[in-house]
Amino acid sequence: MRLVPRVRTILLRVTRARPDELGAAVWAFVYFFALLASYYVLRPIRDEVSMEVGTAALQRLFLAVFLTMLAVVPVFGWLTRRFPRRSWLPGVYLFFISNLVGFYAVLTAEGLQAAPWGSVFYVWVNVFNLFVVSVFWSVMAETFDVEQARRLYGFIAAGGTAGALVGPLITSELIRLVGPTRLMLVSAGFLALAILAVGRLGAWRDRRERPSAPPSPETPAAATTAGPAAPPAGDFQGSLWSGLADVVRSPYLLGICAFLLGYTLLSTFLYFETAELLPRHVRDPAARTQLLARLDLAVNVATLLLQVLTFQTLVARLGTRLVLASMPFLSLAGFVVLGAYPHIAVLLVFGLARRAGEYALSKPARETLFNLLPLEQKYRAKNVIDTLVHRTGDTASAWAVSAMRAAGLEWMTISWLSVPIAGGWLGVSLWLGAAAERKRRALRTAPALPGAGQE
Repeated sequence: MRLVPRVRTILLRVTRARPDELGAAVWAFVYFFALLASYYVLRPIRDEVSMEVGTAALQRLFLAVFLTMLAVVPVFGWLTRRFPRRSWLPGVYLFFISNLVGFYAVLTAEGLQAAPWGSVFYVWVNVFNLFVVSVFWSVMAETFDVEQARRLYGFIAAGGTAGALVGPLITSELIRLVGPTRLMLVSAGFLALAILAVGRLGAWRDRRERPSAPPSPETPAAATTAGPAAPPAGDFQGSLWSGLADVVRSPYLLGICAFLLGYTLLSTFLYFETAELLPRHVRDPAARTQLLARLDLAVNVATLLLQVLTFQTLVARLGTRLVLASMPFLSLAGFVVLGAYPHIAVLLVFGLARRAGEYALSKPARETLFNLLPLEQKYRAKNVIDTLVHRTGDTASAWAVSAMRAAGLEWMTISWLSVPIAGGWLGVSLWLGAAAERKRRALRTAPALPGAGQE
């Protein structure tokens, strides 16, 4: 009978949540777990498609992803203006579930490499991943204020990492047994769990936004203060263009764009290099898919350890500025080593370390930057940055890689050219972190603005 109170006590310590926040923290953990488990079941299959088509076709696929995102972003803006969140968000996930069922039916009959279905699946997975993760963090920015984010985001991000562990483990163990298409149904099942988590998290937020009742003996009075209110349908006035206008008018948002472009540029360089070199060393497609799944698993084990053991401590002791700078610094050092020793083992280890650092440190720290924005920008500008800006960087990087390879540059030379890019990225990260600290200090001393994050 005393098990439940003990579990609750342990969860309060692990999550760093107050008693009234515990349910939200746990459901946010489950929500992110389900999303990333769904994606990581599919990711090794997607990467195998990219290696089969080759880097020349991969450049065109990056362009297709970019053009698809241009079409999707206005639709997302229309949904947020036309319908309340509790209606359109589960509907979006149901739409993706129906897509996966359709891919299962078609690819079971045609085969994963059948034109054009393999390419369509590759584009769909990229759009799916970027969209659902961006929306997830928008929901988090709406649900939690700045002070809550600094306490809870490490635990919530660990939920995503746990899902990112389970997904590739499933693919690695089952790919030879059931084949890639049946794994799409597994991915759809995780999305169904995400719908449940969204509903429970929304119910908690609705209770929190009602007029506060007198505090109970268990709940401190400070913990009953309502956070940023969720706007009704129609409050997100604007579109792709209004989101772009928000970005252009704000040096702070432009700094986030520059930071993201530095990340995507160097990530694309590594992605193309891996796509070209790995098939030379591992020729069997099923073996490559299994290796890619195991690499994902190793990345996410390292990520989970970093998140649980270091993220909260590093943010508290070093601040957002130096945590943001950690990945640019690692990239600067990594490309120097890769330029000096251009071997497949160095490439894979560098990619593993870089991805683990991004997911465990850089991504959660970057997401806290949006908690300082007005509520409409947490959706409008953030969605433009996470989708349009991200994919613009990917596409431009893909064409840059193709141009350098066509000019006869070897991967060792491209690695050395990446070093000054990483240096510029490091400078942007230091400036952006300092700007975020100035915003936090201003919010402490100024009256709260409607919809702005509060500490």
